[in-house]
Amino acid sequence: MWRAFFLAIGFFMLMVGAQLLLVDKAFLRIHNDAPTTIFDRSPKVTPVTVVPKPWWSWSLIGTGAVVCIYSFTLRRNPQQ
Repeated sequence: MWRAFFLAIGFFMLMVGAQLLLVDKAFLRIHNDAPTTIFDRSPKVTPVTVVPKPWWSWSLIGTGAVVCIYSFTLRRNPQQ
């Protein structure tokens, strides 16, 4: 079970790191559903821009690769 868990986490980190190599910036829209007054029922949208640093992608790729390799060293059946 732990082997599959670490393999999935490592693979996820590899994929996110590879995607960050291709993305220059991401725009997020955060909805605030709490009304500011009694008469104002429209939700407020707060735009957030995320600009990934160049080292984020390589750090995630490297860490994901190490975690995947670690998952291959774990025993398949720990009860034996």
